[in-house]
Amino acid sequence: MPDFLLEIGTEEIPARMIDAASDDLRQRVKDIVSRERLGGVEFGSFSTPRRLTVTATGVAQEQPFKKDQLTGPSLSIAYKDGLPTPAAHAFAKKAGLDVSQLEKITTPKGEYTAAWVETRGRTAIEILAESLPREIASVYWPKNMYWRKPSERFVRPVRWVVAMLDDEVVPLEFDGVLAGKESRGHRILSGGKVAIPRAGAAYVEALRSAKVLGRQEREQQIRKALDAAARAIPGARWREDKSLLETVVNLTEWPSVVLGSFDREYLQLPEEVLVTVMRDHQKYFAMEDAKGKLLPNFLTVLNTDGDPQGLIRHGNERVLRARFNDARFFWQTDQKHPLRERVLWLKSVTFQKDLGSYFDKTMRVQRLCSWTCELIRDAGMQVRPGVVHKAVCLAKADLTTELVKEFTELQGIVGGLYARVQDLDHGMPDETRQAIAQTIYDQYKPQSAEDSVPRKVEGAVLSIADKADTIAGMFALGLQPTGSKDPFALRRQANGIVRTIAEHKLPVGIARLFELARETYKGGEAEKKFAGGVDFKSSLHVFFRERLEFYLRDQLGYKYDVVNAVLAAGADDVVDAVARAEAVSKVRGSQDFESISVAFKRIKNILKQAEDKGISIPERPTEHLMDKVHSAETDLWLSGVVNIGAEYKVWCEDRDYDRALSHVASLRPILDRFFDDVMVMVDDPTIRANRLALLKKLYEDFSTIADFSEIVTEGKP
Repeated sequence: MPDFLLEIGTEEIPARMIDAASDDLRQRVKDIVSRERLGGVEFGSFSTPRRLTVTATGVAQEQPFKKDQLTGPSLSIAYKDGLPTPAAHAFAKKAGLDVSQLEKITTPKGEYTAAWVETRGRTAIEILAESLPREIASVYWPKNMYWRKPSERFVRPVRWVVAMLDDEVVPLEFDGVLAGKESRGHRILSGGKVAIPRAGAAYVEALRSAKVLGRQEREQQIRKALDAAARAIPGARWREDKSLLETVVNLTEWPSVVLGSFDREYLQLPEEVLVTVMRDHQKYFAMEDAKGKLLPNFLTVLNTDGDPQGLIRHGNERVLRARFNDARFFWQTDQKHPLRERVLWLKSVTFQKDLGSYFDKTMRVQRLCSWTCELIRDAGMQVRPGVVHKAVCLAKADLTTELVKEFTELQGIVGGLYARVQDLDHGMPDETRQAIAQTIYDQYKPQSAEDSVPRKVEGAVLSIADKADTIAGMFALGLQPTGSKDPFALRRQANGIVRTIAEHKLPVGIARLFELARETYKGGEAEKKFAGGVDFKSSLHVFFRERLEFYLRDQLGYKYDVVNAVLAAGADDVVDAVARAEAVSKVRGSQDFESISVAFKRIKNILKQAEDKGISIPERPTEHLMDKVHSAETDLWLSGVVNIGAEYKVWCEDRDYDRALSHVASLRPILDRFFDDVMVMVDDPTIRANRLALLKKLYEDFSTIADFSEIVTEGKP
């Protein structure tokens, strides 16, 4: 079967957009091949800054024959006195058959005529030429450019298109460019146009000869070159940076690495400032010694085959020197006005147009932090409210500094660095100042799934309070995330709250946290602009349940049914939900637990059936109404609900979930016997209601850890 190749050649695509677009285009091609029954064994990508490429092996030349059964008129209409009527002839003509080839079939509606029709498949080239332009135009980009037609849009101007099935061109057109067999090599190192003899391995080899490598090869080449360049300095190594590596891979087609240096005097600046300048502004890799200490060197990745005369190295060193001089100047200038003087300056810095200034936010977060510290101390956990209070006051002051205005990525970090070296209060012990500085430094953590949470409890309190204030204000304004849109990054901030509470085991409930966060807005100017009709409490509950579900399933790796079961029993206490998920996961596969899960599914269905029939169920069963002849009903009540239930409740209150769940297994023989011996939905309404009350009480009492009916059991209803 033939190989397929599609290459969209463009002007340079922004590095951050390439990977997602490449995956999107590959999936779209795969969907076409699958939908049109064209086979397809393996689908791959070959992306560079100037092209998005999809490859496929085992694509059929044409669709297979398709045999369909067409149903015609009923037998009584199609035949009269054993002879075909005009209706039968018309149906046979429509099917392209002789009337004698019609068949008789029996359907629920009676006997009808039928015909088997074979349809010849269309060619792959015809299908791909028709379908691909629509799919290319549908690739998602954060930003698009529009061309001749409203339906044709792409991130950058399209310069060439290669579309081939083996060595045959697929005659598609996109953005006024006709597909052909000519690609383009490296913009500088090649002669320009590159003839592609056929799809498959020949394509990769043709581009390699034109100094263009695929993504995986480029990453390997960059890593080897970084290692080789770092070895020029004894004991040195380049600092691993996954995000930067992905960026430079998508900025190059034929990469090489150059080693540069800078004056040691710049090492007097904080490491965070130097690394940010190198990484975020210049795309340089920092270098360090064996102990992780920063060295006065850097590595830059070039999109060419080297720098034999050192001109590129010299230019990069000059640019970096200017950047470091700027950073040093800003650092020195900022010290003229310490953080404590800058707090009032925040009145002129807007947080959000309807939520006021950063000074207003500081006052709100300060109150929320005070309340949160009280919750934590009441639960017996150690926290330093004085450190938190001082850190909150100064937390946003660095937004007025020149260093943050120039390097916005350093907000929070700069505040922490300045707090380390400034006199925050006369006579303040150095240990206290360092604790305040660390709290300010960690206030935005975690900023991603890979980032760590704040190091200390004080930093955790500030972090969750700051994020909770933002989320509460946005939800009250009616600006909650919708679909894929989240312009204020509320999902990321909510993920941060969940992770911070979980990893620090903070005794802070989500509902209470946001009740307090909403309280801080009362009486302020922002409250006057809150949207009417917003169900604040309910919408936040749903929002954070989704975030907790994401944390348990995607970050901690628990099975989806375990997560559903645990959250059905409560999603407000993050620490408790994590503990319950861990306990349920341990027993999930056991035979006794699976049996209990099946029984709870049965109970849930019985209770739902009763609800649908409008049967009223008492809060508690009456013991004297239970069957005295067959003791299964009484045993379930006394041994199960009363005795085991009491112990289960104590262990749950102590959060000894492992012990509680192991004891739940002892319900199995009692439940099995009950369902074997007792009919719940009997005719007698009093007995029926009493038995339903028994099951309802059992279900509610034992669903505080998890709703066991949500657990998926193999081969069982």
